[in-house]
Amino acid sequence: MIRGLVVILIFQGLGEIISKVLGLPIPGPVIGLVLLLATLLIRGKIDPDLDMVASAFAQHLGLLFIPAAVGVVMFVPKLADHGLAIAVVLVVSVGLAVAVTSLCLKWLSKTFDKGSGHPSDQDTVIATDRPDRAKTAKP
Repeated sequence: MIRGLVVILIFQGLGEIISKVLGLPIPGPVIGLVLLLATLLIRGKIDPDLDMVASAFAQHLGLLFIPAAVGVVMFVPKLADHGLAIAVVLVVSVGLAVAVTSLCLKWLSKTFDKGSGHPSDQDTVIATDRPDRAKTAKP
C-alpha cells in the first residue's frame, strides 16, 4: 500500500515541477494525474498497490468536501449580500454548460456517424402507390 501511495505522490510532484517550470496555468496535481493515466494506459495494467490506494481514496472521497463546506459557512454574510448575483451566475453557467455540451455532442455524433453503416447514413426509399414516383430521402 505504501508503494502505491509513493507512486501517486511521485506523479503529483512531477506535475508540480512541470507546472512551475513551464509556467502553466494548470495545477500540478492535474498534470500529475494526466501523466499517471498516460503511464497506466501505456503499461496496460494497474499495480495492485496503486489499485488498493486508489480504492481507499475513492471510498473516502466525501471527506474532501468538508473543507469547502466549512469555507462556505464562514462566508455566509458575504453570500447573503451577493445571493442574487451568485444565483444568476449559477443559473447562467449551468445553462451555458448544458448548451455547449449538447452542441459538442451533436457535432461529435455527426462527425463520427459518417460512413459508419449507421442507419442514419443510408438512403431511405419512400414508397408511394406509384413506383415511378418513389423518392429517395435521408431520414
